[in-house]
Amino acid sequence: MNFTKDSILINPEIEIEQIIESIEYNVFHVLKKKGAIVGVSGGIDSSVVVSLAARALGNEKVLALMLPEKESSDENITLVEKLLKKINVNYEIEEMTYVLTGFGCYRRRDEAVKRIFPEYDSTYKMKIILPNNILEKDKFNLFYVEIISPEGEVKRARLPLNEYLQITAASNFKQRSRMSMLYYHAEKRNYAVIGTPNKNEHDQGFFVKYGDSGSDIRPIKHLFKTQVYQIAEYLGIPDEIRKRTPTTDTYSAEQTQEEFFFRLPFDLLDRIWYGWENNIPTETIAEVLNLSREQVENVINDISRKIKTTEYLRKEPIDVVLT
Repeated sequence: MNFTKDSILINPEIEIEQIIESIEYNVFHVLKKKGAIVGVSGGIDSSVVVSLAARALGNEKVLALMLPEKESSDENITLVEKLLKKINVNYEIEEMTYVLTGFGCYRRRDEAVKRIFPEYDSTYKMKIILPNNILEKDKFNLFYVEIISPEGEVKRARLPLNEYLQITAASNFKQRSRMSMLYYHAEKRNYAVIGTPNKNEHDQGFFVKYGDSGSDIRPIKHLFKTQVYQIAEYLGIPDEIRKRTPTTDTYSAEQTQEEFFFRLPFDLLDRIWYGWENNIPTETIAEVLNLSREQVENVINDISRKIKTTEYLRKEPIDVVLT
């Protein structure tokens, strides 16, 4: 294989044709549903998926569902409405704050943060980050919590294991609650739920089990984020969405997917991963991408660790076999 920076690129027209054929066949003939629900957030993945679903099934048989809560960006709804008007897909909005309050999502999370920063309260914003540069350091993922005061003062501290687990468990109510609401609307209409995870998220475990992983069809699970952007451009997804930095939409402070989990821009991460996956020598990947061999190895080691340590997320429930 002659590895270049463009090796990862796909033919978006052919890819789109294959995806919409698969969506149509699986929704109507395998699942025998009347249409599809897509949870939309204003991000690139959900924008691409809802557009593909509309092409596959007809815009009148697709419902987009927005699921904001009090910590969501106000920009999300504006961006989604612009996209859905362009592709002529109907939508509904379900405000999720009351559901999450009932689960104790915010309270349980904030209890853990206050054990680290006693001054922390509801006037602060917070997020979890992975601060070290993976190109320069091959280290295990060590999470930090960052809080931002109403005056803009930023404090950061290493997350002890118990606090990390509690914050994560509480925050995961967001993804699991959204999944439940998607299925309510899907079952009400005899529709299928179309999922939005891409290859980066699925294979490296950047999702919540029975949360954003919960769906009937996952049409872009095989695509690197770089390839999702290619399809988005071909589909004419609005510039504001395509140029928007991917965020987690999980914590109260604005947080990019790169700083929380991936630790590298997608255009570089994906090309290293693609080369590794296709058995390209490390030296060749490094030369083509103008990196050192050590830097490429650091990234590959990080990807490999994440794939291995999150394998349990991708497993089906284990059945007990009696002998």
